[in-house]
Amino acid sequence: MRFKRILVTGGAGFIGSAFIRYGLANLLLEKIVNVDLLTYAGHEKNMEDFLHDRRHYFVRGDICDKALIKALCQEHGIEAIVHFAAESHVDRSIHDPSAFLETNVYGTFTLLEVVRELPHLHFHHVSTDEVYGSLHQGFFNENSSYRPNSPYAASKAASDHFVRAWGHTYGLSTTISHCTNNYGPYQHVEKFIPHMILNCMEAKPLPVYGEGINVRDWLFVDDHVEAIWLILEKGKTGQVYDIGGETEMRNIDLLHTLIDCLAPRLSQDAENLRRLITFVADRPGHDLRYAIDCSKIKDELGWTQRHTLPEGLEKTVEWYVEVLQ
Repeated sequence: MRFKRILVTGGAGFIGSAFIRYGLANLLLEKIVNVDLLTYAGHEKNMEDFLHDRRHYFVRGDICDKALIKALCQEHGIEAIVHFAAESHVDRSIHDPSAFLETNVYGTFTLLEVVRELPHLHFHHVSTDEVYGSLHQGFFNENSSYRPNSPYAASKAASDHFVRAWGHTYGLSTTISHCTNNYGPYQHVEKFIPHMILNCMEAKPLPVYGEGINVRDWLFVDDHVEAIWLILEKGKTGQVYDIGGETEMRNIDLLHTLIDCLAPRLSQDAENLRRLITFVADRPGHDLRYAIDCSKIKDELGWTQRHTLPEGLEKTVEWYVEVLQ
């Protein structure tokens, strides 16, 4: 293991908690310091299965608090910062972009300034395929141009540029990863898959933007975090790695697949659940399609997805039905 003492930002969130859960279960780690402000997207429940692990140290704090982050790195002998903490919901960014500027841009800047003062640290930045914009054909890769189309995507693109610039200008050790749409247990119910599961369980309308033809590539969260651990172990400083599920699907088709998976567990007729589908006004500036060419991380680091979409959906549905019923 290249790094055994890691500070994780946003470790009470969906992907951050999955990263910690995977690392503690599968790797020889000495310490994970988990800094999370516990806003709406971060919950102690997400940490319940590792909260009392002696290797895990939780701090409720703000990534914009430079003194706190630096003190934690020094106190715990941290070797790397893995940065998950972010405002990530596109609709929220459209209604109030200011929080995205504060957390995603200034928060990342603050962490980089800590690394500039403690240059032995490695900094890994977790980003999104949305920085590349909308795609009609082909695939994005690590060399694609940035064309963010939402305030959320713009804030992540800006933070990517800060990471690259600080690495280049100050000689810091940095890596960046872009992922496609994640799904799995513990995801906030405002996101597409858990939102649809909850509404099916409560017999509420299933709102689909436009005609449901927007295409996303779906990546099971455990496959994503395994890729990040691999980047930390084998990745090259200054490099970008794109992580995809290689499972493209239109939103409406994914919803039908989800209903077919969910209906038997709820003892419901799938056609009755389909009657809940409601098409609503499209999101402003809604990107048509995202798709990632993840051959670089496969060829250079030996990563591959372990879950097919049906397998991942089964695990996801099983967890939500058990938790929400």
